[in-house]
Amino acid sequence: MRGLRAVVLDTDGVITDSARVHAEAWKAAFDAHILEHPPQDPYQRRPFDVRTDYLQYVDGKSRIDGATAFMASRGLRTDGGLAEAVAADKERLFVQRLRAGGIDAYPGTVRFLQALRQDGIRCAAASASRHAGELLVHAGVMDLFEVLVDGTEAARLGLPGKPDPALFLEAARRLEVAVAQTAVVEDALAGVEAGRRGGFGVVVGVDRTAGRGNGTALLKHGADLVVKDLGDLLTEEAGT
Repeated sequence: MRGLRAVVLDTDGVITDSARVHAEAWKAAFDAHILEHPPQDPYQRRPFDVRTDYLQYVDGKSRIDGATAFMASRGLRTDGGLAEAVAADKERLFVQRLRAGGIDAYPGTVRFLQALRQDGIRCAAASASRHAGELLVHAGVMDLFEVLVDGTEAARLGLPGKPDPALFLEAARRLEVAVAQTAVVEDALAGVEAGRRGGFGVVVGVDRTAGRGNGTALLKHGADLVVKDLGDLLTEEAGT
Protein backbone atom coordinates (compact mmCIF):
# COMPACT_ATOMS: atom_id res chain seq x y z
CA MET A 1 0.00 0.00 0.00
CA ARG A 2 3.01 2.32 0.23
CA GLY A 3 3.23 5.04 -2.39
CA LEU A 4 -0.53 5.34 -2.86
CA ARG A 5 -2.39 8.61 -2.49
CA ALA A 6 -5.98 7.34 -2.22
CA VAL A 7 -8.10 4.30 -1.39
CA VAL A 8 -11.62 3.50 -2.62
CA LEU A 9 -13.52 0.98 -0.50
CA ASP A 10 -16.69 -0.95 -1.18
CA THR A 11 -19.24 -0.73 1.64
CA ASP A 12 -21.03 -4.04 2.24
CA GLY A 13 -18.67 -6.63 3.68
CA VAL A 14 -15.66 -4.30 3.57
CA ILE A 15 -16.64 -1.32 5.74
CA THR A 16 -19.85 -2.54 7.38
CA ASP A 17 -21.11 -5.95 8.43
CA SER A 18 -24.04 -5.62 6.04
CA ALA A 19 -23.23 -8.24 3.39
CA ARG A 20 -24.73 -10.95 5.61
CA VAL A 21 -27.93 -8.91 5.93
CA HIS A 22 -28.12 -8.48 2.17
CA ALA A 23 -27.59 -12.23 1.77
CA GLU A 24 -30.34 -13.05 4.25
CA ALA A 25 -32.76 -10.67 2.52
CA TRP A 26 -31.92 -12.20 -0.88
CA LYS A 27 -32.50 -15.69 0.52
CA ALA A 28 -35.94 -14.81 1.84
CA ALA A 29 -36.93 -13.17 -1.46
CA PHE A 30 -35.54 -15.91 -3.72
CA ASP A 31 -36.82 -18.82 -1.66
CA ALA A 32 -40.33 -17.37 -1.65
CA HIS A 33 -40.21 -16.89 -5.41
CA ILE A 34 -38.94 -20.45 -6.01
CA LEU A 35 -41.82 -21.83 -3.93
CA GLU A 36 -44.31 -19.77 -5.90
CA HIS A 37 -42.75 -20.48 -9.31
CA PRO A 38 -40.98 -23.85 -8.97
CA PRO A 39 -38.64 -24.79 -11.85
CA GLN A 40 -39.35 -28.06 -13.68
CA ASP A 41 -36.05 -29.57 -12.57
CA PRO A 42 -36.37 -30.58 -8.87
CA TYR A 43 -32.67 -29.81 -8.28
CA GLN A 44 -33.25 -26.22 -9.37
CA ARG A 45 -35.81 -25.83 -6.59
CA ARG A 46 -33.18 -25.99 -3.83
CA PRO A 47 -33.04 -22.98 -1.49
CA PHE A 48 -30.76 -20.02 -2.11
CA ASP A 49 -27.38 -20.54 -0.42
CA VAL A 50 -26.28 -17.43 1.48
CA ARG A 51 -22.63 -18.24 0.86
CA THR A 52 -22.11 -19.83 -2.55
CA ASP A 53 -25.10 -18.40 -4.43
CA TYR A 54 -24.67 -14.96 -2.89
CA LEU A 55 -20.98 -14.74 -3.80
CA GLN A 56 -21.44 -16.11 -7.30
CA TYR A 57 -24.55 -14.31 -8.48
CA VAL A 58 -25.46 -11.20 -6.49
CA ASP A 59 -22.56 -9.92 -4.38
CA GLY A 60 -21.33 -6.52 -5.59
CA LYS A 61 -23.98 -6.16 -8.29
CA SER A 62 -27.02 -3.94 -8.59
CA ARG A 63 -30.28 -5.46 -7.34
CA ILE A 64 -31.67 -6.05 -10.83
CA ASP A 65 -28.44 -7.55 -12.15
CA GLY A 66 -28.18 -9.82 -9.11
CA ALA A 67 -31.79 -10.95 -9.29
CA THR A 68 -31.53 -11.63 -13.01
CA ALA A 69 -28.27 -13.59 -12.71
CA PHE A 70 -29.50 -15.89 -9.95
CA MET A 71 -32.95 -16.46 -11.43
CA ALA A 72 -31.45 -17.33 -14.81
CA SER A 73 -29.12 -19.84 -13.11
CA ARG A 74 -32.19 -21.66 -11.76
CA GLY A 75 -34.12 -21.59 -15.04
CA LEU A 76 -36.59 -19.03 -13.70
CA ARG A 77 -38.22 -16.43 -15.93
CA THR A 78 -36.85 -12.93 -15.50
CA ASP A 79 -39.08 -11.08 -17.98
CA GLY A 80 -42.45 -9.47 -17.42
CA GLY A 81 -41.25 -7.66 -14.33
CA LEU A 82 -40.47 -10.86 -12.41
CA ALA A 83 -36.83 -9.99 -11.70
CA GLU A 84 -37.86 -6.49 -10.67
CA ALA A 85 -40.49 -7.91 -8.29
CA VAL A 86 -37.96 -10.18 -6.56
CA ALA A 87 -35.47 -7.30 -6.32
CA ALA A 88 -38.19 -5.08 -4.79
CA ASP A 89 -39.06 -7.79 -2.25
CA LYS A 90 -35.38 -8.08 -1.29
CA GLU A 91 -35.18 -4.29 -0.93
CA ARG A 92 -38.17 -4.24 1.40
CA LEU A 93 -36.69 -6.98 3.58
CA PHE A 94 -33.28 -5.33 3.73
CA VAL A 95 -34.68 -1.93 4.65
CA GLN A 96 -36.68 -3.50 7.50
CA ARG A 97 -33.47 -4.99 8.89
CA LEU A 98 -31.50 -1.79 8.35
CA ARG A 99 -34.09 0.30 10.21
CA ALA A 100 -33.91 -2.17 13.11
CA GLY A 101 -30.22 -1.27 13.57
CA GLY A 102 -27.32 -3.44 14.62
CA ILE A 103 -25.23 -3.20 11.44
CA ASP A 104 -21.78 -2.02 12.51
CA ALA A 105 -18.45 -1.13 10.93
CA TYR A 106 -15.69 -3.72 11.18
CA PRO A 107 -13.19 -2.63 13.88
CA GLY A 108 -10.23 -3.58 11.68
CA THR A 109 -11.58 -1.42 8.86
CA VAL A 110 -12.04 1.53 11.21
CA ARG A 111 -8.43 1.23 12.41
CA PHE A 112 -7.27 0.97 8.80
CA LEU A 113 -9.20 4.11 7.80
CA GLN A 114 -7.88 6.05 10.78
CA ALA A 115 -4.31 5.06 9.88
CA LEU A 116 -4.88 6.19 6.28
CA ARG A 117 -6.16 9.54 7.50
CA GLN A 118 -3.09 10.00 9.71
CA ASP A 119 -0.88 9.32 6.68
CA GLY A 120 -2.79 11.86 4.55
CA ILE A 121 -4.24 9.23 2.20
CA ARG A 122 -7.61 10.26 0.81
CA CYS A 123 -10.53 7.84 1.14
CA ALA A 124 -13.77 7.24 -0.76
CA ALA A 125 -16.60 4.77 -0.35
CA ALA A 126 -18.18 3.35 -3.50
CA SER A 127 -21.13 0.99 -3.55
CA ALA A 128 -23.89 -0.19 -5.86
CA SER A 129 -26.24 0.04 -2.87
CA ARG A 130 -28.56 3.01 -2.54
CA HIS A 131 -28.30 2.60 1.24
CA ALA A 132 -24.53 2.99 1.49
CA GLY A 133 -24.69 6.48 2.99
CA GLU A 134 -27.27 5.46 5.57
CA LEU A 135 -25.15 2.45 6.54
CA LEU A 136 -22.04 4.60 6.99
CA VAL A 137 -23.91 7.15 9.08
CA HIS A 138 -25.47 4.51 11.34
CA ALA A 139 -22.05 2.85 11.75
CA GLY A 140 -20.51 6.19 12.73
CA VAL A 141 -17.81 6.22 10.03
CA MET A 142 -19.12 8.66 7.42
CA ASP A 143 -16.65 11.32 8.57
CA LEU A 144 -13.74 9.06 7.57
CA PHE A 145 -14.58 9.52 3.88
CA GLU A 146 -14.17 12.55 1.67
CA VAL A 147 -16.29 11.07 -1.13
CA LEU A 148 -19.24 8.68 -1.42
CA VAL A 149 -20.50 7.32 -4.72
CA ASP A 150 -23.54 5.14 -4.04
CA GLY A 151 -26.25 3.44 -6.05
CA THR A 152 -28.32 6.62 -6.25
CA GLU A 153 -25.42 8.55 -7.76
CA ALA A 154 -24.61 5.65 -10.08
CA ALA A 155 -28.18 5.66 -11.38
CA ARG A 156 -28.19 9.44 -11.78
CA LEU A 157 -24.97 9.32 -13.79
CA GLY A 158 -25.95 6.21 -15.74
CA LEU A 159 -22.89 4.29 -14.54
CA PRO A 160 -22.83 0.59 -15.48
CA GLY A 161 -22.56 -1.94 -12.69
CA LYS A 162 -19.58 -4.06 -11.70
CA PRO A 163 -17.48 -5.68 -13.09
CA ASP A 164 -17.38 -2.44 -15.09
CA PRO A 165 -15.03 -0.08 -13.19
CA ALA A 166 -17.15 3.05 -13.71
CA LEU A 167 -18.20 3.35 -10.05
CA PHE A 168 -14.61 3.23 -8.81
CA LEU A 169 -13.35 5.51 -11.58
CA GLU A 170 -15.94 8.11 -10.59
CA ALA A 171 -14.81 7.93 -6.96
CA ALA A 172 -11.16 8.40 -7.95
CA ARG A 173 -12.15 11.31 -10.21
CA ARG A 174 -13.90 13.04 -7.31
CA LEU A 175 -10.86 12.49 -5.09
CA GLU A 176 -8.75 14.03 -7.87
CA VAL A 177 -6.19 11.23 -7.67
CA ALA A 178 -4.91 9.18 -10.62
CA VAL A 179 -6.12 5.58 -10.67
CA ALA A 180 -2.52 4.32 -10.75
CA GLN A 181 -2.03 5.95 -7.33
CA THR A 182 -5.33 4.64 -5.95
CA ALA A 183 -6.16 1.30 -4.32
CA VAL A 184 -9.51 -0.47 -4.52
CA VAL A 185 -10.71 -2.64 -1.63
CA GLU A 186 -13.47 -5.15 -2.38
CA ASP A 187 -14.94 -8.40 -1.10
CA ALA A 188 -16.90 -9.31 -4.24
CA LEU A 189 -15.58 -11.14 -7.29
CA ALA A 190 -17.22 -8.58 -9.57
CA GLY A 191 -15.65 -5.82 -7.49
CA VAL A 192 -12.03 -6.98 -7.67
CA GLU A 193 -12.50 -7.59 -11.39
CA ALA A 194 -13.73 -4.01 -11.72
CA GLY A 195 -10.66 -2.73 -9.89
CA ARG A 196 -8.37 -4.67 -12.20
CA ARG A 197 -10.20 -3.51 -15.33
CA GLY A 198 -9.97 0.09 -14.15
CA GLY A 199 -6.17 -0.02 -13.93
CA PHE A 200 -6.00 0.81 -10.23
CA GLY A 201 -2.59 0.69 -8.57
CA VAL A 202 -3.51 -2.02 -6.06
CA VAL A 203 -6.61 -4.20 -5.74
CA VAL A 204 -7.16 -5.65 -2.27
CA GLY A 205 -9.59 -8.51 -1.78
CA VAL A 206 -11.27 -9.03 1.59
CA ASP A 207 -12.31 -12.61 2.29
CA ARG A 208 -14.50 -12.91 5.37
CA THR A 209 -15.82 -16.38 4.47
CA ALA A 210 -15.01 -19.49 6.45
CA GLY A 211 -14.25 -21.57 3.35
CA ARG A 212 -11.03 -21.88 1.41
CA GLY A 213 -12.14 -21.22 -2.15
CA ASN A 214 -13.19 -17.60 -2.06
CA GLY A 215 -9.72 -16.14 -1.43
CA THR A 216 -8.38 -18.01 -4.44
CA ALA A 217 -11.31 -16.82 -6.53
CA LEU A 218 -10.65 -13.21 -5.52
CA LEU A 219 -7.05 -13.53 -6.69
CA LYS A 220 -8.12 -15.08 -9.99
CA HIS A 221 -10.61 -12.27 -10.60
CA GLY A 222 -8.04 -9.52 -10.14
CA ALA A 223 -6.99 -9.01 -6.51
CA ASP A 224 -3.28 -8.37 -5.94
CA LEU A 225 -3.58 -9.61 -2.37
CA VAL A 226 -6.29 -11.02 -0.13
CA VAL A 227 -6.74 -10.43 3.60
CA LYS A 228 -9.26 -11.69 6.11
CA ASP A 229 -9.55 -8.26 7.70
CA LEU A 230 -8.17 -4.83 6.79
CA GLY A 231 -6.57 -4.64 10.21
CA ASP A 232 -4.17 -7.31 8.90
CA LEU A 233 -2.64 -4.70 6.58
CA LEU A 234 -1.71 -2.58 9.58
CA THR A 235 0.07 -5.57 11.14
CA GLU A 236 1.98 -6.20 7.91
CA GLU A 237 2.94 -2.56 7.58
CA ALA A 238 4.18 -2.46 11.17
CA GLY A 239 6.36 -5.48 10.54
CA THR A 240 8.19 -4.03 7.52
